[in-house]
Amino acid sequence: MANLCYNLPMKLILATNNAHKMREIFEILGAEFPDMVTLKQAGLEIDVVEDGDTFAANAIKKSEEVLKFSGYPAALADDSGLIVDALDGAPGVYSARYAGEGHNDADNNAKLMCDMVGVPTEQRTCRFASAVALAREGKETICVIGYAEGVLLTEARGSNGFGYDPYFFYPPFGKSFAELNAEEKNSVSHRKHALEALLEVLGQEKV
Repeated sequence: MANLCYNLPMKLILATNNAHKMREIFEILGAEFPDMVTLKQAGLEIDVVEDGDTFAANAIKKSEEVLKFSGYPAALADDSGLIVDALDGAPGVYSARYAGEGHNDADNNAKLMCDMVGVPTEQRTCRFASAVALAREGKETICVIGYAEGVLLTEARGSNGFGYDPYFFYPPFGKSFAELNAEEKNSVSHRKHALEALLEVLGQEKV
């Protein structure tokens, strides 16, 4: 199997309940790790409190908690969000709950646009960050981070993607992330860069 090339156990569980993240990770990594399963597929309900002050801290905690309680020999977790320079890095680790607990993507985007009123284009630089952590039995947890650089729009563009994608303009393509199809986004996204970095680290462990 392909995953044996990376000195990885046959069984790998994805430590997230976010359907959008699951889909993107499977689209990016599926060919490398065809035996990867989700918490739902494994019949597990594990809810990890994301109380870290960095993406890496949250990703590591999720992967290690799921490894501990799932019975699987390896667990992969992602913690990601939007970093806006004009807001001193916000929403950051609070990206999923920027408008408060119980609010949705539309609410988070509305708050972000409100906070950015009057900020000129040249000061609307931002980036998506994705921290990916892999916890394995008997091995030190690996954590890598990937970024995608962009500019925050003043109006939503596109209907694909999720989260802040409609407001995240990606200059190399001249489109927002929500205007890209899945293949385009997965070729340049922060999650793509993080997962590629993970594969590179695992490749160095080959035996």
